[in-house]
Amino acid sequence: MSVAALAALGVAACSPPPASTPTTTTAAGGGVNAAKATSAADFGGMDGLIAAAKKEGALNVIALPPDWANYGEIIKGFEAKYGIKITSDQPDGSSADEISTAQRLKGQSKAPDVFDLGASVAMANLAMFAPYQVATWKDIPDNAKDPKGVWVYDYAGYMSVGYDSAKVPAPTSLADLLKPEYKGKVALNGDPTKAGAAFAGVQMASIAQGGSAADIAKGVDFFKQLKAAGNFLPLDPNEASVLSGQTPVVFDWAYNNAPLTKKLPTWKTWIPDNAVLAGYYIQAINADAPHPAAARLWQEYLYSDEGQNIWLKGAAFPVRYDAMKAAGKIDAAAQAALPAVNGKVVIPTSADNDAAKAYLAANWTAAVG
Repeated sequence: MSVAALAALGVAACSPPPASTPTTTTAAGGGVNAAKATSAADFGGMDGLIAAAKKEGALNVIALPPDWANYGEIIKGFEAKYGIKITSDQPDGSSADEISTAQRLKGQSKAPDVFDLGASVAMANLAMFAPYQVATWKDIPDNAKDPKGVWVYDYAGYMSVGYDSAKVPAPTSLADLLKPEYKGKVALNGDPTKAGAAFAGVQMASIAQGGSAADIAKGVDFFKQLKAAGNFLPLDPNEASVLSGQTPVVFDWAYNNAPLTKKLPTWKTWIPDNAVLAGYYIQAINADAPHPAAARLWQEYLYSDEGQNIWLKGAAFPVRYDAMKAAGKIDAAAQAALPAVNGKVVIPTSADNDAAKAYLAANWTAAVG
């Protein structure tokens, strides 16, 4: 799947009004103000940026679960490579938590240096971000980044169906899940009126049944039918429930489903060809970062070949995928392990999600419970 094509369906590039001048420490290397640096060139090159970041000696990240898109390996890799200690706050926090925490701790040493955000939250808080262009800037499609680097797409996730091939037959369409072979076996990751993954699962089901990401009546009806058939399992799935066999079929993001194969070899991840639902996350630097040089070095690491391949190993599609594949720099083993993605990709807009949420609020409980 072309990342450029996927990104074209996402948010439009735009630049926020300039943020107020931050008060930060001056980085090492010629008296450079790291908080105003817009590329490594402002530090005299990567060596200067590395030196400045090492002098700061710390980096604060937030809302990065170690098993989400392989962030645990990314954090360990950065620390090992640069000797910079990372403090990871609220690993199970939301995008909204990232912003509120940054606002609450503004001017303090514990404030987050960088953000990993959902698009809707990112676009609502552009004035909080500092512009920066990584060394691999040209590899990132124009429609996947702000022209000045205020925000940049980082990795994409695809909604999927995970299933234990030792317990159920391989589905060829979502309609297959209504068959008797799946009785009491199909779980949705959470309540779609509250949980993002479950919400996207209903959107995917709607698209597969001829609906859309905005008009999800057919998705709600699908789960109503699933319940009526006795196939819907009202249990929030997790790794333990999958490994124990309690939840043999799970609607969830591919980067959550696919890694389970390492612990359960019979676990498969399937993305329906007629319902390819995707969503990008966005990377940004806190304009008030307490460690501005380290924040910029973190971005360089994430968008380097090494960082992009670590995301790929976590079954997330990195934004430089196309360019790295063309250059022969993709981790072949990680690429081979990815679930197949075919068909037209749908990335819901904010308007789509608002319409879908309103319908769910009014209809989900009565239809499914």
